[in-house]
Formats: sequence, structure tokens, C-alpha cells
Amino acid sequence: MEQAAPTSAKIAIKWSLIYILIAIVITYVIEIARLDINSPVKYLSYIVLVVLLFLAQKEHRDKLGGYIKFGDAFVTALLYGLFAGILTGIFVYIYLTFLSPEIFTQTLDKQREALAAKGNLSSDQIDQGMDIAKKYGVIIGAFGALVFYTILGVIFGLIGAAILKKERSAYDPEPGTNDPAV
Repeated sequence: MEQAAPTSAKIAIKWSLIYILIAIVITYVIEIARLDINSPVKYLSYIVLVVLLFLAQKEHRDKLGGYIKFGDAFVTALLYGLFAGILTGIFVYIYLTFLSPEIFTQTLDKQREALAAKGNLSSDQIDQGMDIAKKYGVIIGAFGALVFYTILGVIFGLIGAAILKKERSAYDPEPGTNDPAV
């Protein structure tokens, strides 16, 4: 009985779930340690995102018997980026709306101070911008995460696919055949 080839989607979902769990832990470590939101520690989640993307591609190659086409590796990374973006967007929305709305308020306050310091806008214009940000900022942030992570999946997926691709030659045995023909 022949085994079905692993799907890119299943592998991407698995690694996306692992990523979002790690990202949630990083988010709460930053919050508990009272680190600045713009601290360089926030880039740790991007490093984890990229490393797990490569691991997803590698797992797919390993499940295909050590061989993978460039397109298959890329699709795995693209789906990983998309699923990670969806999960991150959902987490951002829940986190900033229900779990820690004070973080969103602090961000808006810092943005208000930065706009006032520039002096390009009147206080009425700043107030109007902040009202819009209060209404739609969380949704825009969640959607932005989806788009941003998908783009990262494309960029690093291309790199990973170029590195990890290994196509089967005419002399390589087909998967599932352990016995060479005699």
C-alpha cells in the first residue's frame, strides 16, 4: 500500500501553531519584564518565525524522502507565512482588545507625543487621527500582521526553497523502493 505524500498545508499549519505559541510566550515575557514595546527583544519573534519557516521546509523535504522541488518548498513557506499571519492577526486582535488593552493605549499615547513633538499638525488634527486610530487601530494591526507575515513567508520561502531544494535525478531510487532491481 502506497503512502500518501505529505501536504504543504498540514506541515505549514503545524509549524504555524508552534510559532504562535512561541510568539505568545515572547509577548508575555516582554510584558512581564516591563520592557519597552520598541525594545530590540521584539525582533526575537521574527528570528523564530524565519527559523521555523526553514524547519517547515526541511520537514517537508524529509517526508518526501530527502528530495523536494523548489515549488513545493516555496508553497510550504508561503502557506506557513499565511497561516502564521492569520494566527498572529487573531492574537494581536485578542491581545490588544481584551487581554492587554493598556498596551494599545500606551502605544497611542506615545504616538500622540511623537506627533505633537514634530509640530507639523495642529492639536485638532492629532485628536482626529487618534480617534481614528482608537476605532480602527487594532483591526489595522491585525490585518497588517497577516499581510506582513505573508510577505515574509514569500521572501524567506524563496531563500529557503533555493537552499533546500533537492530534486530526484534519474539515478535516485523512487520513494518506497528499498530494493534495487537486480
